[in-house]
Amino acid sequence: MTLLPVQTPGSYKINVAIVKKLMPPKPTFDHIFMSLAIQLAERSHCVKKKVGAVLTKDTRIISIGYNGPPTGSYNCDEIWPKTGCARNIKGSCSLAIHAEQNAVLYALTNHVSVKDGVLYTTLSPCLPCARLIFSVDIKKVVYKDSYAAYKNLDCEEGLNFLHEFGIMVAQYDPHRDISF
Repeated sequence: MTLLPVQTPGSYKINVAIVKKLMPPKPTFDHIFMSLAIQLAERSHCVKKKVGAVLTKDTRIISIGYNGPPTGSYNCDEIWPKTGCARNIKGSCSLAIHAEQNAVLYALTNHVSVKDGVLYTTLSPCLPCARLIFSVDIKKVVYKDSYAAYKNLDCEEGLNFLHEFGIMVAQYDPHRDISF
């Protein structure tokens, strides 16, 4: 049996700089939360667009959501697998609750404060969702893709609304940290 020498504090030195270089970088909270939003989007039954959202506060997840019909109604991909559900006058799904709405509704239904929260969403908020975000005092929104580009619109009505009323907004970039 080989006996190893007893190490006491100060009897050996670790080169912290070398250890840090050898360790893989830690993912940022922005990356973790957006990755979860992307995964949540895959749970959506929407035929047209799958969207996920993560609502956080103080780097803790307080609610999640993805777009889909109200509980107890129809799933678009099961009833209308090729066309999706019926459209309203503006061409939007007449059945779906948006991912942001689902995340906020779940939190509030369970008496969780969303005040000063940060919302991570895979699609920038539409105007009605932007109004909801402002109304419940969410302070920051991080989005992945553009709603205006998806809908072929000339401007980002939702983002413009959020900017106008002091909500901090940033587009997610996996290669840089978001600083508000």
